[in-house]
Amino acid sequence: MKFLAEINVMPQKEILDPQGKAVRIGLQNLGINQVADVRIGKHITLSLEAASEAEANEIVTNACKKLLANLIMEEFEFSLTVV
Repeated sequence: MKFLAEINVMPQKEILDPQGKAVRIGLQNLGINQVADVRIGKHITLSLEAASEAEANEIVTNACKKLLANLIMEEFEFSLTVV
């Protein structure tokens, strides 16, 4: 079966996000003052083949833990769609 994984990698809430802070300040400089906080992360899509959804879930989890996310500073979540 073919799957599409949509992965979001974000800094952990306890970790400072200097990119997010810079964007928030930039928005304020543009007069957009309603934004209270900005967090910058990564969005990754993977196309993969697996025998089952459970196998695809395991593949994506391993990819995130071993390469796509720095688990010391980041957390990840993903969804799988059958293509």
